[in-house]
Amino acid sequence: MQNIYISSLIFAFLTSISVATTAAPSIKPEAPAPLSAQTRQAEQSAKVNLNAADAETLRRDLFGIGAAKAKAIIAYRESNGPFTAVDELLEVKGIGKALLEKNRERIVIK
Repeated sequence: MQNIYISSLIFAFLTSISVATTAAPSIKPEAPAPLSAQTRQAEQSAKVNLNAADAETLRRDLFGIGAAKAKAIIAYRESNGPFTAVDELLEVKGIGKALLEKNRERIVIK
């Protein structure tokens, strides 16, 4: 008799858990943005304005630019005025053609 009572309790418990999990509302994920919109956002956020970016932004968003080169870019900009062309970045000590070409698509002059 006691075994039947315990079995009934276990069955009732497991059934209530099963019903509770299937009756719970499911969370619908947000619809993903179209791929073209994601690409545009990535392109916009990836562009670095050489005339306005701080050292941290230069270091973080440009390939091969560490703290020292970022500071050199800012020092060049402060002593020579704003950049007028992307190729002017070659004048900064430590920036060569290869490094400029890696970053050309990520740099803007405004």
